[in-house]
Amino acid sequence: MAKNHRSDRHSSEAVSRLAPGTLLDRLASGPSRASRITHTEHLPPRAGRHAVWPDRIRPEVIAAVQAAGIEHPWAHQARAAEHALDGDSVVVATGTASGKSLAYLVPVFSTLLDGSEAPNGRGATALYLAPTKALAADQCRSVKELSQPLGQAVRPAVYDGDTPYEEREWIRQYATYVLTNPDMLHRGILPSHPRWSSFLKALKYVVIDECHTYRGVFGSHVAQVLRRLRRLCARYGADPVFLLASATAAEPAVAAGRLTGLPVVEVADDASPRGEVVFALWEPPLTEMQGEKGAPVRRTATAETADLLTDLTLQGVRSVAFVRSRRGAELISVIAQERLSEIDRSLARRVAAYRGGYLPEERRALERALHSGELLGLAATTALELGVDVSGLDAVVIAGYPGTRASLWQQAGRAGRSGQGALAVLVARDDPLDTFLVHHPEALFDRPVESTVLDPDNPYVLAPHLCAAAAELPLTEDDLELFGPETAGLLPQLEAAKLLRRRTRAWHWTRRERAADLTDIRGEGGRPVQIVESGTGRLLGTVDESAAHASVHEGAVHLHQGRTYLVRSLDLDDSVALVEEANPPYSTVARDTTSISVLETDVEIPWGDGRLCYGSVEVTNQVVSFLRRRLITGEVLGETKLDLPPRTLRTRAVWWTVTEDQLDEARINPEILGGALHAAEHASIGMLPLFATCDRWDIGGVSVPLHPDTLLPTVFVYDGHPGGAGFAERAFHTARAWLTATRQAIASCECDAGCPSCIQSPKCGNGNDPLHKRGAVRLLTVLLRGAPEEKEAVEEGAAEAADAAQGPPSGAQAT
Repeated sequence: MAKNHRSDRHSSEAVSRLAPGTLLDRLASGPSRASRITHTEHLPPRAGRHAVWPDRIRPEVIAAVQAAGIEHPWAHQARAAEHALDGDSVVVATGTASGKSLAYLVPVFSTLLDGSEAPNGRGATALYLAPTKALAADQCRSVKELSQPLGQAVRPAVYDGDTPYEEREWIRQYATYVLTNPDMLHRGILPSHPRWSSFLKALKYVVIDECHTYRGVFGSHVAQVLRRLRRLCARYGADPVFLLASATAAEPAVAAGRLTGLPVVEVADDASPRGEVVFALWEPPLTEMQGEKGAPVRRTATAETADLLTDLTLQGVRSVAFVRSRRGAELISVIAQERLSEIDRSLARRVAAYRGGYLPEERRALERALHSGELLGLAATTALELGVDVSGLDAVVIAGYPGTRASLWQQAGRAGRSGQGALAVLVARDDPLDTFLVHHPEALFDRPVESTVLDPDNPYVLAPHLCAAAAELPLTEDDLELFGPETAGLLPQLEAAKLLRRRTRAWHWTRRERAADLTDIRGEGGRPVQIVESGTGRLLGTVDESAAHASVHEGAVHLHQGRTYLVRSLDLDDSVALVEEANPPYSTVARDTTSISVLETDVEIPWGDGRLCYGSVEVTNQVVSFLRRRLITGEVLGETKLDLPPRTLRTRAVWWTVTEDQLDEARINPEILGGALHAAEHASIGMLPLFATCDRWDIGGVSVPLHPDTLLPTVFVYDGHPGGAGFAERAFHTARAWLTATRQAIASCECDAGCPSCIQSPKCGNGNDPLHKRGAVRLLTVLLRGAPEEKEAVEEGAAEAADAAQGPPSGAQAT
């Protein structure tokens, strides 16, 4: 917490002090290594700017902060504290290790100290929300350490599913700073609000940490949970100020406003110091292996990252390698340990893997070992971002683009101590987006980070929260504005479904079961599938019903807390997947087929003779097979057919059509039309995460040479969540830039007929057949000639939406 102000007390002679440019030169000195670096960006050092705390901050709090080794705040910390004391909800959106925690803790502590002088000793309380239990526990330890000189005024306590029942009543009655997560707020605190009445009555601040993680469907659920919280606070006479902390983000105040439903002030001018950062883009070389249809295959990002971590450790450089999966983190660690032990057995102990499931004391031990220099290399999943303090490293290697520029900069920000340089390396995976980025560095370094996409008005999200709110306190017409414009239309539907009953002027929850159990805020409803170890009967976890077909089908490899399991059977009737521990040398990827029908077109814009559309669709999807891929190389070992029933999904989509004249202009004949559309669809799905805060697995696509609803060749890209998640709407508003980047990604790939770096998709149910690379480039070229300028398209789309009888639910705003 705010370690950027402290002197570096963790020095070790074993830790390298190489300049980042020199370090990169050494990494590039091996055989054919230099040619793998496609771009090097130099970010200059930045001096810190100090300020003074607002004079309304209690002197005892300032003294406690100074006792922790922090003499003066950075300017952004002081400004955020000023807004908090003024009663303005504020979001602090600055870089990693910029002291965001202190920006909200200082005004909170000062207010709690004022409240401790009330007659009952609890005249003020604060609620802290973290996306993970690990982060809440870490923050609780930091708060206890910092607030120790303040005595009993600050009484922090974690309240989550692991909190012993004997402690819960004390927390409700006496804690002044409660740390929890949105899940516990949704299921535990709000439904039991009478037991929390004294806490809610005194609630002055709600702190939302890592608020950029609340996006898509999960973010939309959390937005409605926060509206329920605000409603109950008002019932008890409280009007808390919201203090949000975010990684660097585009329009953080807009995103924070959509999350909380309140006007939010942004503090985004980072005044903390930063050393020079050298950021290299690294593309693994092509191998001798061939993939599907004889496509060339690159060396995997996992293998390449393991080599780099090995080399960094040999140089005595304190570093972390970020990888998406737990299995990937463990593979990188094992490979690096094996290669180091060949040189010196003692070096192998200086590399470790960080995975989920570690106990707090184990995480603390890893953190201490990293800071002391005893541990030099750590291979970690992105969960590390929210679990362990590892700021101030010398180098960061990122195995594959993490999905958003915001996440990329947050991970890269782990490198660099105050005033000292650092190295960051992005190693590209063999897919369209990574390949595009390492050859188009301007897309990373010259563009702002993405807007956070969420859609609280999605009826599939809103409906269960209206039921939960009615169970907490009967809904009245005064509540309609709080829950958004879709509320008035949903209430009669909930009455017809006998979920709510209207009596006089209010809607009541009348069922015996808990309304909060209607939805899992991290899932999508439906009965979750239980994952059970067949030999012991032990419940390992659950997976959303909608994801079960693709993730726990028979033969799937399932990862749980660093262990690998094979799924032996999936019982859809009983919602149980039986697994047994195994160690196969491969991973699995499900393949599916999809058909789509248009339910309603909300907005339609001419693109020359073609059309760009946005609206509601029904998707029918069936998982038909799965691939087995060798772990280190990614080589396809085989495909196995599956017999699973189709599923239907009502969601939102963006789609575009082309005419016969446009096909003639692009020289697309009937023989290659299907392949050209299919290739454009695959590449556009791969590129959308560059424009919306989604993963390619959050979205799906369909391409049809003659679609029955449009009567034209059509490409659809849809949200993979019921009711939509805002991603397709974002695609609609950025379509010109999105499809331009898609065309560039295909055209600039050095393969002849298509490969995983451009048009092949790992989840294609048609086995990536047919695909026509050159046809896709020509087709997109002609389509884009007719595209209006982005601003013009957005204004036209907004006008059409306003004129429509029923416009789309409000999702991400166009920027």
